Amino acid sequence: METLMALVVGGLFASAIYMMLRRSIVKLVIGLVLLSNGANLLIFTQAGMLRGSPPLIPLGQMQPEGVVADPLAQALILTAIVIGFGVLAFAVVLIHRAYEVVQADDMDQMKDTDT
Repeated sequence: METLMALVVGGLFASAIYMMLRRSIVKLVIGLVLLSNGANLLIFTQAGMLRGSPPLIPLGQMQPEGVVADPLAQALILTAIVIGFGVLAFAVVLIHRAYEVVQADDMDQMKDTDT
């Protein structure tokens, strides 16, 4: 299962880099989203693909019983998802405003408008 996840992460990173190297600013943002999702999936895969119980310690014991899920990876991924959504929302508003001003989606045409 980890090999399949590694291939998926590699595919996400490759497609993200490809999209970010395009001249369209919308494709750049799509590349950023793919890169963010690839990083989240990489953290998830590195934490282990085990199905475990919640990391709760029963009353009177020093450690949980049996195999437990890794809460650190879950917290990191949840935080990354929220930050990624905020960056995406900001980028969409920025693209919308840039398109209103320049009337173009191409990065080269946007560069020609500098004064």
